[in-house]
Amino acid sequence: MRTLKAWLRRKPKLPCELQAGKDVIEAIDAGGLPLDPGRINRIARALGLEVSPKAAVEDTVERLRAAVGRGLENLAMQDAAKKTKGARK
Repeated sequence: MRTLKAWLRRKPKLPCELQAGKDVIEAIDAGGLPLDPGRINRIARALGLEVSPKAAVEDTVERLRAAVGRGLENLAMQDAAKKTKGARK
């Protein structure tokens, strides 16, 4: 049986641009093809990447993959810092 704390505790959500990037990368890894290069470019720009409209989709996807990885690492480090901030030594 779940406790009240378990019901009240929510999983932290990813920022929407990071979640969109993660979803696209997961879809591509599952065998999907990015059919709309404009969508890939919009997600990449939302993550702070500068993307040329003439850039190859494959190059943008690789840069997007790296940016999502960095974003997830940063969130993990922030969560770890929050957990250890009030801990006793």
